[in-house]
Amino acid sequence: MSQFHLIAPSGYCINQEAAQRGVQRLLESGHRVENQTVIPRRQQRFAGTEAQRLNDINGLVNLKGVDQIVLAVRGGYGASRLLESIDWQGLAKRQLQEPLLICGHSDFTAIQLGLLALHNVITFSGPMLAGNFGAPELDAFTQEHFWRALQNPVYHVEWQGNGPHWACEGQLWGGNLAMLVSLIGTPWLPQIEDGILVLEDINEHPFRVERMLLQLYHAGILARQSAIVLGSFSGSAPNDYDAGYSLETMVEFIRSRLDIPVITGLDFGHEQQTVTLALGAQAILTHDDSGSRLTISGHPVIKG
Repeated sequence: MSQFHLIAPSGYCINQEAAQRGVQRLLESGHRVENQTVIPRRQQRFAGTEAQRLNDINGLVNLKGVDQIVLAVRGGYGASRLLESIDWQGLAKRQLQEPLLICGHSDFTAIQLGLLALHNVITFSGPMLAGNFGAPELDAFTQEHFWRALQNPVYHVEWQGNGPHWACEGQLWGGNLAMLVSLIGTPWLPQIEDGILVLEDINEHPFRVERMLLQLYHAGILARQSAIVLGSFSGSAPNDYDAGYSLETMVEFIRSRLDIPVITGLDFGHEQQTVTLALGAQAILTHDDSGSRLTISGHPVIKG
């Protein structure tokens, strides 16, 4: 069984019961769960002081052991405050031998993209402790895709996507749209050419999603990719004022601006059902009448 090492670099875990349920589930499955003291930490809206949260990340440099899964407790906000003080070089050096399997999403995307931008370190955009492992009912799809990604040097993600027929290969990257956009113009945004960019978000109205996508478009970032894949955009329901404007019409508008495909429908993001994607890994994307498929390789895996 594996060892999980918990980190909380972002927001306070408001649902303590869910976090404890997640720990219990992992323990009952035979895993070890270390660093549980980060769960109740609180400083204002954050999961502890700046120093505590920074130490969660920089302390990974000295985390010993094989097959260590580093799991974020939750997202929220707070990672952006830490970026300029993270020991990026130390973390990259730690990943050269028995690499840590670092997993999270949402606000944690900022740290994941920083690692990728500065040192090409691959991490996993996938479930977190409270929201996923601690859900009232653990989603079998999410769990299966998590272990699929962490245990297999080559793995596949398949879904019934929407978009034009397409086939391409490139570096897989992305994560939370708002966090990615917040890194434009900083050293922590990867400069990836011909990549496969996968995006998701939560509680953003379709026009806000469009505005962020247009910022990526105007910055030249979308045009440099081989394909865009959209995951889930939870809580993005239109209202009466929209008069027919929706997530779907927004996607059509974005498609009209691009020469590359936008493929939708991937279960990836803040929903209970989510795949796990190795950010920075190599990927082959195909989309045809039979559906959509990502073949992902080159990421660290559990060896035991």
